[in-house]
Amino acid sequence: MLFHTWPFALFFLIVYPTYLALKNTKLRVPWLFAASYFFYACFYPLYLFLIAYSTLLDYTVVTKMAKSTRRKMWLSISIINNLALLGFFKYGAFVTDNVNHLLTSLGIPYFLPAPGMILPVGISFYIFQSMSYTVDYYRGNIERETSFVRYATFVSLFPQLVAGPIERAKNLLTQLKKPPKVSMQDVTDGLSLFVVGFFKKVALADYMALYVDKVYDAPAQFQAPALVLATFLFSWQIYFDFSGYTDMARGVARMMGIHLMLNFNNPYLATGLGDFWSRWHISLSSWFKDCVYVPLGGNRKGKFNTYRNMFLTMVISGLWHGAAWTFVIWGALHGLGRLCTRELERTSFYQERIPKVVKQLLVFVFVTFTWVFFRAENISDAWTIIARTFTSGLANPYCPLLALALVFSVWLYQFAYESRGKWVLELRPVRIGIVILLIFYLAVFAPASEKAFIYFQF
Repeated sequence: MLFHTWPFALFFLIVYPTYLALKNTKLRVPWLFAASYFFYACFYPLYLFLIAYSTLLDYTVVTKMAKSTRRKMWLSISIINNLALLGFFKYGAFVTDNVNHLLTSLGIPYFLPAPGMILPVGISFYIFQSMSYTVDYYRGNIERETSFVRYATFVSLFPQLVAGPIERAKNLLTQLKKPPKVSMQDVTDGLSLFVVGFFKKVALADYMALYVDKVYDAPAQFQAPALVLATFLFSWQIYFDFSGYTDMARGVARMMGIHLMLNFNNPYLATGLGDFWSRWHISLSSWFKDCVYVPLGGNRKGKFNTYRNMFLTMVISGLWHGAAWTFVIWGALHGLGRLCTRELERTSFYQERIPKVVKQLLVFVFVTFTWVFFRAENISDAWTIIARTFTSGLANPYCPLLALALVFSVWLYQFAYESRGKWVLELRPVRIGIVILLIFYLAVFAPASEKAFIYFQF
């Protein structure tokens, strides 16, 4: 059930009025829980057992942890079980393929059978969200949740269930404990966020996908200009697609009086790679920092260990995004980039002498280059794209001028938003005018779309 389709509109038209009617009663949370499980069941009903298992496991672990002196043992049970669940469903085929390749290269006539299963939508997101509860409780950052239904609603809340943001219990569980005050400001701001996200997805991301998919599906048939243009457009496609989902999720939640965290903050205006990762997929970046980088040792044991931990965190982050070596390379490149630029970004020369726009351009070029590995179907295609970018001819490609115009319009808006003129964009008449303009564009120009969000596959 995708946000930008009629089935979701019908679903929300039933869920929302009932929620408002129940918001000051004890039935509010059970209603949200039932709606969230129905929402997830619309993707594939049997996988409700997976989210129920992960939820029950972590709720039980924290309950036991509260009464036991062997807290680390219970934490380990949560982590091992959740990672085993994620590993089996998300990486089973990847491991099998690589083992079979190794056996073939060694001349061993044996093949492991490939697991025939569908990757559960959003499994990476809800497992990380549930697991973060056990980690935060173990560290003393939160109190134990005594209501199982409320905890299950925290894990499965339908706006952010399948693609984030990955909420922490301290933010979302706290809000579920008390009746929300749904104001007209919440409704209008939520609708505005939803319209902006809808526009990003349908009018921008899906439109750019037409060109990107054509080039990346057969990169050997295209020359340098088309490959560069497709990579440039993909960098914006994935941003519009993912941030569009987040905007819609935050908008739906906001209309219910629930505030989800900001997940994207104009990442392509970052002035360094560290700055980029503080702006891109913020909820995941903070999760990896707290649950991977810090347990590895963080920056507590010298520069070498700090760099090692940074690199490993980025590689693991890459693997989280997909069960393929292309994602590992993507994560490793970002890890190497952070290692090479961390000290430079701290110098007064970099901060004061290099123009801001130059730093932003350098970061954007590096990030866009790494997207080649993220988008390519396999390593061979990625190398083909890179090689042909520097060796093929310069034939004029078909150029989607409207896509470029839309990208640069958004880019200029973001620059203005981070300038001294930001106050103009925040004026209510300006915001209302922008939303009306987006709705007009969607009504007149944007085609109907049921293309799934990119991050659903992660």
